[in-house]
Amino acid sequence: MIPVNEPLLGDREAELVVECVRSGWVSSAGKYLDLFEAGWAGRCGMPHGVAVSSGTAALQVALKCFDLKPGDEVILPTFTIISCALAVVEAGATPVLVDSDPDTWCMDVDQIASKITRKTRGILAVHMYGHPVDWDPLRMLADRHDLWIVEDAAEGHGARYRSRRGSGGDDWTPCGGLGDVSIFSFYANKLITTGEGGMLLTKEDRIAARARSLRNLCFQPAKRFVHSELGYNFRMTNLQAALGVAQLERFDSIVERKREIGRRYLELLGDVESIQLPVEKEWARQVYWMFGLVVRDDLRMDADELAQRLARDGVETRPFFVGMHEQPVFRSRGMFSGERFPVAERIARRGLYLPSGLALSNEDLERAARAVREAVAR
Repeated sequence: MIPVNEPLLGDREAELVVECVRSGWVSSAGKYLDLFEAGWAGRCGMPHGVAVSSGTAALQVALKCFDLKPGDEVILPTFTIISCALAVVEAGATPVLVDSDPDTWCMDVDQIASKITRKTRGILAVHMYGHPVDWDPLRMLADRHDLWIVEDAAEGHGARYRSRRGSGGDDWTPCGGLGDVSIFSFYANKLITTGEGGMLLTKEDRIAARARSLRNLCFQPAKRFVHSELGYNFRMTNLQAALGVAQLERFDSIVERKREIGRRYLELLGDVESIQLPVEKEWARQVYWMFGLVVRDDLRMDADELAQRLARDGVETRPFFVGMHEQPVFRSRGMFSGERFPVAERIARRGLYLPSGLALSNEDLERAARAVREAVAR
């Protein structure tokens, strides 16, 4: 079976982890944490990086930093991982959903304006499967209504966005450097992995300090075990950060390999009319975090059936996300009653992604593409 994702870890990762073990700094302090936070934040053009235990934890800390109150609203895409809506709910606010853009599968920015009310406090924007959200209209809308934006770049390591607002028209910004606060995940299937782990990035000193406190149970410097606020144990370990530092050293080659995988799949499957493939808009540099495809409506097969056929041919896949408005856990709370989002519903039922990990060989990639061609032709 060709795995849907397999991380590529080598001698340098082992070297730094062993050095970390021998130093005794294996918990939530040490030089690798400092190097990883500063290195990743710097790559994204942000002055502050706060490493945490997961991307979900980063989202929760980010939303907590904005002091949301019951009744406050945060706009986000319905088509995303449940961590996004979870963070809004855990912060005490109400998630307000928008549908997906049918080409990029990111949130449809044109739908946001109609969802803004006097209760709206911010927007949670998610770069989807390696392709950036169209940021210019999103930023202009947020500025017009005095809203903050949390940028979920968990799937966008190394992706870039080109602003058309400047005079030069060639202002490329790394994803993770666009929002008021941005977050990353370093789960095993990400371009940089620490096994589990995440990071919050920000330009604001105040938010960085608050995030560092929240991730560490809100211990106080002067009186450690006296607490004026409830925080979390969301610390990343120095061991995990050592893995991240090793991959930072070769991050450019990691991004290039992911883009090479995406380009090769496009070459091999570009003429298959019965499937929709990922795009790269002229204002985006996407990294094909996962190479997704959507079965077109005229093919009498959904994603589940395609996945079963590919599994029989030794190709592992994963389904697309299911919209937040269709999640039983939210419906049982009376949320999103009667709401419909046709694009998200369609791609959830007809979308999956192919083996896309850094350890994927060219031979296995070609075998996976061949299996797709044969499966949709039967």
